[in-house]
Amino acid sequence: VSTSIGISVFPEDGQDAESLVKHAHTAMYQAKARGRGCIQFFAPEMNRRATERHELEKDLRTAIAQDQLSLYFQPQIAPGTGQIIGVEALLRWHHPQKGLIPPARFIPVAEDSGHLMVSIGNWVIEKACAKARAWLDAGHPAVRISVNVSIAQLRDEAFPDYVEERLQHYRLPAGLFQIELTESIIMSDIEGAAERVRKIKNMGIHIAIDDFGTGYSSLSYLKDLPIHELKIDQSFVHNILTDLNSAAIVQAIIRMAQSLKLRVIAEGVENQATMDFLAENECEGVQGYYFSEPITPAAFEAQFFG
Repeated sequence: VSTSIGISVFPEDGQDAESLVKHAHTAMYQAKARGRGCIQFFAPEMNRRATERHELEKDLRTAIAQDQLSLYFQPQIAPGTGQIIGVEALLRWHHPQKGLIPPARFIPVAEDSGHLMVSIGNWVIEKACAKARAWLDAGHPAVRISVNVSIAQLRDEAFPDYVEERLQHYRLPAGLFQIELTESIIMSDIEGAAERVRKIKNMGIHIAIDDFGTGYSSLSYLKDLPIHELKIDQSFVHNILTDLNSAAIVQAIIRMAQSLKLRVIAEGVENQATMDFLAENECEGVQGYYFSEPITPAAFEAQFFG
């Protein structure tokens, strides 16, 4: 059992017990946010951040109810042929007053809530399946669609059943659907996590490891869990032309994936030289702004299916 401690000090942080306990409570949540198992003293700035976080969570619940969320799409391209081999669905939130709020700001808030993240994650799966079905019905080429899955969703025992229900509802072949998990999620000690991943794989759904190379230090899960794809983190891809170590790491990941019969996608490709390097090293797929930033469904259809 680990302990996170928040401390407030009289009289600087409050003149009465109620204020002191409230501020100590705020400091405790900051201690948890810093990785747990640590001590945090209260600071006035914490109140502002806590208030903003509370407002963001409230606005996010409204966003779900009022359909302010949307999916953007980014293609995955075979570097040798230029053919589209997949697409990643990415969540966007257009706040009516604050404009576009980046996922890095609101996803942690939703994950802390747990149930809120499950609701958002289910919404993403629903909309991604619906769009994939619409593309098939319109006669567009069948491409695998990927969605990111959070630790809150993997904690939910009903998650595999929900995915299966949506695929059946939209008559979407399981092989055209893929979930992306980070290394830290797939190696978490959540009870039943590995079993849920295997259950999803047994449906025929593909499993990808996102941001590969930046998370867990052990590679044992590559042989123990049903993984189909590795996505090389863009922090390595960005530097492959100028940093020998980054280039060597990317080459090693590609060779390892080939040996394990895994597909490999390089993220963050922004220029022709980087794509040429990846093509020469037999990387199966690339994704990045060189081809397209994440764009609306209509723009994606016009650019890649038109």
